[in-house]
Amino acid sequence: MSENTMIAGMESLKQPSVRTLPSTLNYLYLLAMMTVIAAILTAAMVMQYARGELPCPLCLLQRVALFGVCFGIMQQFRNGFSVRNTGFSLLFTVFLLVVSVRQTLLDIYPRPGHEYIGSAVFGLHMPVWSVLIALALLIAFTFELIFWSGKNHMHEARLTGLPVIRGLATALSLYVILIGLVNFGSVVLQCGVGECHTFGYSLLESLEGAPATSN
Repeated sequence: MSENTMIAGMESLKQPSVRTLPSTLNYLYLLAMMTVIAAILTAAMVMQYARGELPCPLCLLQRVALFGVCFGIMQQFRNGFSVRNTGFSLLFTVFLLVVSVRQTLLDIYPRPGHEYIGSAVFGLHMPVWSVLIALALLIAFTFELIFWSGKNHMHEARLTGLPVIRGLATALSLYVILIGLVNFGSVVLQCGVGECHTFGYSLLESLEGAPATSN
């Protein structure tokens, strides 16, 4: 066996490990992002159920946007890195920014019918936090595209070769889906078939107020 053949063989053995590192870092990066989003959504649900702070319609749209961002990340966990899936998450990030900025501008000057709903967290209300979260997500996805979109082998990298990260990503994805279903059920109870208000759960109140039928 010639020396050149041996060198080529050694390089081919090293290549998979070299290629695995960027994909591993990318998946860890996405996993960290979705963990933060899941924590934010969990905190919002805790404030709703533990403190009785029902979300307004614009707050619900912001939750939808965060779930949309998570869906794009889940697609990357399932199908590998994709600029299209990143663009899907970016689309919902921009939607989050638009909705949160609109609500912040509406409520920035308290007046009847227009004031921040719920408690402040570290001095900031949720719409303002949503603006900061949207900006942070835009920056995060920008860095992802800068560091990983130019590598062709990233499009072929899958989580099958990373069992630990795959298990964590699957568990986190199932958790996000679970809180999404809980949130959907909560919206149905809060809004019923009419407009959403922060006064209470409309569907429950309508059922409690319905006259009992007698045989």
